[in-house]
Amino acid sequence: MTTYTPPRILVFAGSARENSFNKRLAHLAAERVEHVGGLATFIDLRDYPLPLYDGDLENREGLPANVRSLQALLAEHQGLLIASPEYNGFITPLMKNTLDWMSRSDGENSGLALFADQVAAVISASPGAFGGMRSLALLRQLLGNLGVTVLPNPLAIPRAAQAFDEAGELADESQRERLDALCRRLVTTLAKLQATDPGDDR
Repeated sequence: MTTYTPPRILVFAGSARENSFNKRLAHLAAERVEHVGGLATFIDLRDYPLPLYDGDLENREGLPANVRSLQALLAEHQGLLIASPEYNGFITPLMKNTLDWMSRSDGENSGLALFADQVAAVISASPGAFGGMRSLALLRQLLGNLGVTVLPNPLAIPRAAQAFDEAGELADESQRERLDALCRRLVTTLAKLQATDPGDDR
């Protein structure tokens, strides 16, 4: 009889800013993942600084230590929950650079293989009226290119400066419910996949 293991989900935001709206949203998402039965690991990309991707640097020095740390974290989790800020209608340089480095191979160990079985949910908060939806479309495309299955119906929080209450929670009940639903869908999807894969011992 197989013992049920809660799905492990790696959570981060594509911003290094201390008071980032998306970092705040990612924290809330990690809490909701735990509430609905998953195991969430929140990381701050500020703690994993990386140089701008440079093929010559990679050939000369190999993967930076922080890339190996991020790849090791990814290997320990079955899912991703990513909060994506929007810079001029695009994903942030930090997001793109981090995923580019993480997808690189380390000797015979394929970086892309680490993404291949992952399932992700994507969310965003933005001071603008669209809530970062344009960045979410690009992030979904990038994750899909890496082999990640991205859940539909992402959550975009517009007018982020007014979206959070004094306790740091989403002030709007419907937004809280949508975040709960997305986190529950991610945990449930991963649990079902885990139940149908007898070879998964992560």
